[in-house]
Amino acid sequence: MKIRLLAVGTKMPAWVEEGIETYRKRLPRDFTLEIEEIPLGQRGKNADIAKARAQEAQRIRDKLRGDEYIVALEVKGKTWSTEQLADEADAWRMLGKDIVLLVGGPDGLEPSLSAMADKAWSLSPLTLPHPLVRIMLAEQLYRAWTLLVGHPYHR
Repeated sequence: MKIRLLAVGTKMPAWVEEGIETYRKRLPRDFTLEIEEIPLGQRGKNADIAKARAQEAQRIRDKLRGDEYIVALEVKGKTWSTEQLADEADAWRMLGKDIVLLVGGPDGLEPSLSAMADKAWSLSPLTLPHPLVRIMLAEQLYRAWTLLVGHPYHR
């Protein structure tokens, strides 16, 4: 199973890349994580936020392959414990599809993207910085995999 994270925002600091890579390299070939950065929509003083979100949404749509199971990461999504994430990941494996996780920009995902998602997942009701979201996702996916295979990482 391949998991792709389509995340709005580019040029993450080196510590983010290092943190993500720490967990990516631990995952087996049949449970991989790829991250694709999506450029922000045009923002600035007096920017049209709806237009910026629409630009981001189109860039995300352009990356979708049409045969993936889509999970939108949103504050209003359902929160999962690590064990529930492992159950979700196990169900994803049974689908026989690749998984794509969507993370919007500073103003979230455009509603049309949320509507096309198969699931909505919330990491936390807190507002989290995008760099940390990427590392948290990588770590939690690794942790879920360890639960599925009985590895002692999760105690």
